[in-house]
Amino acid sequence: MALLDRLNEAIHGGQAVALCTVVNTTGSVPRHPGTKMLVFADGRFEGTVGGGETEKLVLQEALAAMADGRTRFLRYELIDVEKGDPGICGGTVTIFVEPFLSAPTVVVIGAGHVGRAVVHLASWLGYRVVLSDDRAELCTPESVPGADDYLAIPIEQVPERVPVGPQTYFVLVTRSVDVDLKGLPPILATGAPYIGLIGSQRRWAHCQEKLLEAGLPQEQIDRVKSPIGLEINAETPDEIAVSIMAEITAIRNEGKRHFRKA
Repeated sequence: MALLDRLNEAIHGGQAVALCTVVNTTGSVPRHPGTKMLVFADGRFEGTVGGGETEKLVLQEALAAMADGRTRFLRYELIDVEKGDPGICGGTVTIFVEPFLSAPTVVVIGAGHVGRAVVHLASWLGYRVVLSDDRAELCTPESVPGADDYLAIPIEQVPERVPVGPQTYFVLVTRSVDVDLKGLPPILATGAPYIGLIGSQRRWAHCQEKLLEAGLPQEQIDRVKSPIGLEINAETPDEIAVSIMAEITAIRNEGKRHFRKA
């Protein structure tokens, strides 16, 4: 598959990637202008911009670009390694690194009344929406319209099937604590910036107790937002969805502000 096809596939699949392109060279260098390399968030890459120490540096910059969302022009002299140059080919190379961040994604786990409302509102707000429920008859476009993807799988398998990045938001509106206890450990093992859990304070206290007994550290458990959503005295499923998406929007916009300050 051509490199640009892989880029397009990754973007539409919700993966963060960085495209590294040789844009200018002088003298003797390993690769000519137009040569490209695609870097994935887990460090995998396809293509090459020359190999060796130069490519190692470009890989590091590509990962950093995916973290802060900024493009980069990188210029390397390949003349004298004793002076710190990453090569001795005799020329210089300039490489443009362009990050393509994963689309902001709301992962709704639970296809009940609140889950349906969250799917509808998140889609309307422009998020990519993934709906998951192990009850296959409920996890369908007919039952819950508006999601981009439907995963009729056990909750603990969801992190394996959804690329999780800095703009992945988990909304657990499940039917029971038993489901939560199965799903939270693998979800907490991801770097998702938001993991919200529906339920009363009493239900969450019970869930915390069981998670601690299972060996999860308190600092991990403290990442969970429960009760979920901003406090707006919500009662109906639609009102609860508004409170959840307001909380997610606040966290997402806070992240954008950090990007701008970086």
